[in-house]
Amino acid sequence: MIDVDPSLVDWSRAQFAFTAMYHWIFVPITLGLSFLCAFYETIYLKTGNEEWKRITRFWMTLFGINFAIGVATGIILEFEFGTNWSNYSWMVGDIFGAPLAIEGLFAFFLEASFFAVMFFGWNRVSKGFHCFSTWMVAIGSNLSAVWILVANGWMQNPVGMAFNPDTARFEMQNFAEVVFNPIAVSKFTHTSSSGFVMASAFVLTISCWYLIKGKHVDMAKKSIVVASVFGLVASCFVGFTGDEAAYEVAQKQPMKLAAMEGLYTGERGAGIVAMGILNDTKVPGDVQDAFLLKVKIPWALSLLANREFGSFVPGIDDLVFGNAEENVMGVNTMMEKGRMALTDLAAFKLAKNNQDDSAADAALARFDVNKKFMGYGYLDTPEEAVPPVGLVFNSFHLMAALGSMFPVIFGAFLFFTLKGTVSEKRWLLPIGLFTGLLALFAQQAGWVTAEVGRQPWAIQGLMPVKIATTNLTTTSVQITFAMFAAVFTLLLIAEISIMLKQIAIGPEGH
Repeated sequence: MIDVDPSLVDWSRAQFAFTAMYHWIFVPITLGLSFLCAFYETIYLKTGNEEWKRITRFWMTLFGINFAIGVATGIILEFEFGTNWSNYSWMVGDIFGAPLAIEGLFAFFLEASFFAVMFFGWNRVSKGFHCFSTWMVAIGSNLSAVWILVANGWMQNPVGMAFNPDTARFEMQNFAEVVFNPIAVSKFTHTSSSGFVMASAFVLTISCWYLIKGKHVDMAKKSIVVASVFGLVASCFVGFTGDEAAYEVAQKQPMKLAAMEGLYTGERGAGIVAMGILNDTKVPGDVQDAFLLKVKIPWALSLLANREFGSFVPGIDDLVFGNAEENVMGVNTMMEKGRMALTDLAAFKLAKNNQDDSAADAALARFDVNKKFMGYGYLDTPEEAVPPVGLVFNSFHLMAALGSMFPVIFGAFLFFTLKGTVSEKRWLLPIGLFTGLLALFAQQAGWVTAEVGRQPWAIQGLMPVKIATTNLTTTSVQITFAMFAAVFTLLLIAEISIMLKQIAIGPEGH
């Protein structure tokens, strides 16, 4: 057993989660708004209409504000891997550091190379090269997301690596396998397309405010048309990528899927809970109903999880205690194997230190049998492998419910704007005014689902979060948490103030 202060783990988690969620306010806006700026400028390049140039420069300014804050918070987030999670960084730095380095050297360099031209090159370079620079910034921004999500996807499905028992570190074996990890691919496509939805909703919100106020009406309508088309396509694609992401979760992280659906007892032909109220007193292994109220879509979860009607989907109880009939190994069994692996690893190190090669070889052979369960050996109870079901279930269903609304909203705005009657639809404009906020809620709920749903793991099945922490005092983390909270609050106030000022100025001020 490892003696770890639970409060240190909780405060380290809280600080990282706070930083990540704050960072994620700005990232999806920049991912999508960069492409919207490229679309607007391409239209300007093709038509020569100065109104499209004003529109481009206006949205480009708002993109720049979000980009700056996003970069600042992202740097802090990466530093926290070293300050709060040094054990994690030591053990997986060879793998996790590679995509982060590529993100800095390649994607960020691409952005930085054209960023100055995009913002300061008006009337200094040709229209064509300026438009090209805007597209390069958009592509570079999204390439940055690729490498970040490759790193995150590896944490959720560790592939392309091997554990070195001599150094007690995970080492890269196959870079291509890491990059094309199915979890990373589905995570990128789902995350980037949801960012496009977020940016489109952001444009819709500001444009609706202008229409309600009767200001910059022509600019608002033009912005809405492009954003609605982009948002409609992206929100439909989000549904497709979400289905693929859920399938990969079912295959690689079945406990997360069970928590997302509040499924305690596995079923054949399992249904998806369309809406439900969880029983907060339910715990793994008891006989209580998991829900106080629920509405299910029959067979749908089996189809989503295994692409087969009537297939078995394991529940939390099956995964914790095992289900021999369905060939599901329980966490309790994995913990036994994990502790055997840790014991054999310790025996291997002792034999190596004593220069007893035969004993070292025998211990290593035993370790290899159970090494994939190594992380389970650090758990104290089987129930520790269960994430917070209520939080995961509710965040997932909030994300799904909001996501299903966006195609309808974008479709309605596109239809009435093209028809020329959007300004008259006083019932529709308030909906558009709050669409950006709804999209932000969906974004945050999605990240809560993804990251809380994989708890207690820093690396799925191999390293619990409590082993990944830095040997700090809880007080130190609490102090830095308070400092970050203060700084981030000031940054948010400044960002909102600057944003509101630019929106009040409008496109004519550029």
